[in-house]
Amino acid sequence: MTDLISAVAVIILGLIIAYAVYRIFSWLEIKADKTESKIDDILVLSLKKPVIIAILLGVLFISLSYVTIPSKYEWILEGKYLNTILIILATWVFSTFAQSFISLYGRWISEQTDSTMDDKIIDILEISTKYVIWFIAFLLILSYLEIDITPLLAAGGVAGIAVALAAQDLISNFFGGALIIIDKPFKIGDRISIDGNLGDVVAVGPRSTRIQTLDYQLLTIPNSKISNTIITNYAMPDVKLKVRIPVSVAYGTDIKKVKEMLYEIANKAAKDYEYILPEPKPSIYFLEFGDSSLNFMMIMWAGRFNVSWEIKDVINTEIDKRFAEEGIEIPFPQMDVHMRK
Repeated sequence: MTDLISAVAVIILGLIIAYAVYRIFSWLEIKADKTESKIDDILVLSLKKPVIIAILLGVLFISLSYVTIPSKYEWILEGKYLNTILIILATWVFSTFAQSFISLYGRWISEQTDSTMDDKIIDILEISTKYVIWFIAFLLILSYLEIDITPLLAAGGVAGIAVALAAQDLISNFFGGALIIIDKPFKIGDRISIDGNLGDVVAVGPRSTRIQTLDYQLLTIPNSKISNTIITNYAMPDVKLKVRIPVSVAYGTDIKKVKEMLYEIANKAAKDYEYILPEPKPSIYFLEFGDSSLNFMMIMWAGRFNVSWEIKDVINTEIDKRFAEEGIEIPFPQMDVHMRK
């Protein structure tokens, strides 16, 4: 009878202690919310439930030692089973802390970028971290309970090799995507050129990157290929773009007059169209004596990387109009043939 009273007293005392610990953690949660750091919030969240459960289980284990239990259930009082439960609770704490830490700070980092790739990487890290921690704890418990884990490790190794070989391309593309996030050669909305494919980046995924071409076709390129390819980014370091416009006139044309006229056309266009920049100033160069023409090059600066065709259309239209008014000939390829008698 005395043993039963002692067991009940231990349980009551344990419940009181568990409630007191619950109230302490509730108070700590309020205090943690008032601090700038989130580490204390994660730590309190990770410890609260496992600590209370550990207290209750400890109380139950101690109370059972005061009473007589059937011999077939005496194994319950063996210390290794209590230690096994403590390993599970410690794994719960560590897993919750690691998952919450990755979720909180990983999300904060991913919000600094426009890409959705890093969000998906965080999702994968959260899940994989949880399973890896619990798998290690599972092996540790089996080893502690003196259960041979060699066959399990061998089977896991063979299965891992098979999965790695089958998912080689997937893993390569995944890490290629991670390199894109880290190195940041482009972001969503940038106009890039990869292996002669010109287009705007619309999505960066775990396996591939999608580019919309100027013909509004959607290209899906594996990330592993992108990470090993030369990329031209027309939106970096800024969105302005140099536009080259070749101009040819017939031999015998006044070069000075042509350059003055081209400067007038360029400066007027920079004033009339907001997507043509007045600074840097337009440049006109007389480059060469061609086979059938005198060749010039106009340099204009676009305010955005995706308006080069519009600028060429505006400038060429005005050049054709002004040359026609001034009687300047735009030559076409020709060949003079001299015949001997």
